[in-house]
Amino acid sequence: MKVLHIITGLGIGGAEQQLRLMLRHLPVRSEVVTLTNPGPVARGLESDGVPVTHLGMAGNRDLGALPRLAGIVRRGGYDLVHTHLYRACVYGRLAARLGGVRTVLATEHSLGETQIEGRPLSAGTRALYLATERLGTTTVAVSPSVARRLADWGVPSPRIEVVPNGIDRARFRFDETARRLTRKLLDLPEDAFVVGGVGRLAPGKRFDRLVEAVAAVPQARLVLVGEGPERERLLAAARESGAADRVLLTGACEDPPPADSTEPDLPSLLAAMDVFVSTSPDETFGLAVVEALAAGLPALYVACPAVDDLAPDEAPGARRVGRSVPELVSALRGIRDARLARLPQPAAARRYDIAHSARQLLSLYEQAVHGTPPLSK
Repeated sequence: MKVLHIITGLGIGGAEQQLRLMLRHLPVRSEVVTLTNPGPVARGLESDGVPVTHLGMAGNRDLGALPRLAGIVRRGGYDLVHTHLYRACVYGRLAARLGGVRTVLATEHSLGETQIEGRPLSAGTRALYLATERLGTTTVAVSPSVARRLADWGVPSPRIEVVPNGIDRARFRFDETARRLTRKLLDLPEDAFVVGGVGRLAPGKRFDRLVEAVAAVPQARLVLVGEGPERERLLAAARESGAADRVLLTGACEDPPPADSTEPDLPSLLAAMDVFVSTSPDETFGLAVVEALAAGLPALYVACPAVDDLAPDEAPGARRVGRSVPELVSALRGIRDARLARLPQPAAARRYDIAHSARQLLSLYEQAVHGTPPLSK
């Protein structure tokens, strides 16, 4: 089977890195078109042996990109087109139809309660999404929560399938040596209480609350992994709260990293932490929380469908917290005082193993292309 994946961009982001990880486990011939930004994940895909084409799309209204994309579809001899992220889903479904491929899957990575890919939802956004969704075969939701939102939007339930995001759980197992070496590299004392967060430094993630909470917990240090427009504002907030020397922003982390990288990878950064916090109030899955749980960390979260869709005993290290800074401060102080030992990998890590998600997705491919009965869930 030959599959073309179309994605809006390939900078470092959750959907982009999830695509790369998934392709490592899918036993099909895959090629990728990125509409914009052939960034680090594009280079990572190419190093994995996956061909990547940059379409050079100038913006949302660059209609000239549509015939170029349709031409790629027409010449490629693909059995199936799989689209990722809003702009790629809109243009990709149209291009597949124009290019002669009628079997189209689209993964909805970033549909929140009030936003899509960090932008507020609007009537126009919804209308265009639904109009082009009808041109596809199946819409894949990354969690049952997203599936419910799609159905509420008006996507027919029989067209919705759930394939959760996945992690390479073996990579995230806690490693004491990695903890020691990473703390040394980051100049973190071995006995420091280290609070961690991972994600794009954007307003919707509400990392400002985490900075404020850590500043209120004596001796606590914060390691934020990610890059984005809020970087300078977060550093300013740390200075204003008197915690500038206790807040470290490491920058973006490509995962898995390039072979020649000397920077710590994500599992090593998680190993250096004592507690993980996700302050985002609107998530579609919560992959970073699952990765933290796989690393044996207690994880505090405001919103995480990946955990909320499970039985409590599958993620015993996870705890929902309120959005306010005082609630965060109280939770952090409790964990600091308890000095919890590293937790074993929970059932949630096994449930969300990437190999399982890849088998589910392959089953949908086989069903769409050959009419093969789907894999039982």
